[in-house]
Amino acid sequence: MYATKLTLLLTAIVLYVAGSTFWFFWQVPELLATGTDEHLIAAFAGTIAWMLLTFGLIIHIIKTARPTAGGGR
Repeated sequence: MYATKLTLLLTAIVLYVAGSTFWFFWQVPELLATGTDEHLIAAFAGTIAWMLLTFGLIIHIIKTARPTAGGGR
């Protein structure tokens, strides 16, 4: 059971870091370099989506590590 959880955690971390790297070092500079309104809105919306994903991932990790935190006794 421990090996499965560790594998899932490492896979999630690798995918998150790869996705973040792809977004911030490849897509965002390209969108900002173009400079049209549509590209700027796409860069903003994508960054907001990344923030929401990060926040959700942090909440998930906290709730998994401490299932009684935040309401249950």
